[in-house]
Amino acid sequence: MELYDAMRTTFSARDFTADPVSDEVLGRILDNARFAPSGGNRQGWHVIVVRDPAMRAALGPLIEPACKRYLAEVKAGANPWNTVEPADIGQADVDAVTVPPGFIDRLVHAPLVLLVTVDLSVVASMDQHLERIGVISGASIYPFVWNILLAARNEGLGGTLTTFLVAEEAKAKTLFGIPQNHALAAMLPIGKPVKQLTRLRRHPVSAFATVDAFDGNAFGG
Repeated sequence: MELYDAMRTTFSARDFTADPVSDEVLGRILDNARFAPSGGNRQGWHVIVVRDPAMRAALGPLIEPACKRYLAEVKAGANPWNTVEPADIGQADVDAVTVPPGFIDRLVHAPLVLLVTVDLSVVASMDQHLERIGVISGASIYPFVWNILLAARNEGLGGTLTTFLVAEEAKAKTLFGIPQNHALAAMLPIGKPVKQLTRLRRHPVSAFATVDAFDGNAFGG
């Protein structure tokens, strides 16, 4: 597939057919994804291919609390899990939410489920002394994660980058034997989408690119 076509049609797929993803296809996906850049080319990523049905089933209860909080905060009109403007809700609001039937099952029982971690002992975090949530370490893992999804699209597959599991990282680390120096970066359900979207909605370039300053003239306007 031509690169720009892949970039414009790689959507967040969460509903998959029962078609399996072969080891051969997964091997090609990972073999190409590994060429992603990382700080100092240290390549601190690790991928866990979750096959055991019992371990997949155990993911559901770990994901559900984060899903419920997300939905409760959206219902309250907030940007969910936001640290700048936290939602004004309580635990009772979260408990009252019901996750749509099948939503979690479709994620944890997708034809292919990957957990991606990053070794924090090899990443640079230039924002570690700033008074805000750190984001810079992600530069050494999320290009790799996105390469996996682009490669999956090239194979006629789809997937989505989920982070609900990270809210229960300590339990996930115990379940999967993840070392303490590794951070859980993503859970990727992957498979053949029930429906392939080809017209994605995104803001135009002029809505987010400016010249010389944040409030400068729009680029491409």
